[in-house]
Amino acid sequence: MQEKATTPTDRDLEQFLRRAGLRPTRQRLVLGSLLFGSEDRHVTAEMLHAEAVAAGERVSLATVYNTLHQFKRAGLLREIAIEGSKAYFDTNTSNHNHFLIEPEGRLIDIPGPCVCIERLPAPPEGMRISHIDVVIRLVPKRPLDR
Repeated sequence: MQEKATTPTDRDLEQFLRRAGLRPTRQRLVLGSLLFGSEDRHVTAEMLHAEAVAAGERVSLATVYNTLHQFKRAGLLREIAIEGSKAYFDTNTSNHNHFLIEPEGRLIDIPGPCVCIERLPAPPEGMRISHIDVVIRLVPKRPLDR
């Protein structure tokens, strides 16, 4: 997992958003600061909304959803869908896989090239494989598990 050296200043974040083709609105700056201000993270819209509200920011959940999807389209985030309805947004956009701690609903990066997929089906005509998402689900061991 790559770690960001320092919390970006407002000016750094503005430039970061502009380079991605996004206008640095107040909401994007607030949410971008929470997302990109430290090490890589996995967040849901609800988690980010709660963080923004706790920080004293007035932002709707709909705005958080819209901003996350704008960041994703700009290549700043990766979306990982879990069970179809739950989406996590990952600030680490590199090609990597995840463990899902099921009881906590928490994603953890799997380090390096630990997952090997030997054979893939040929994609349909005119299509190419852009990425393979592997999510390995984990639960606590029971006393009788080895």
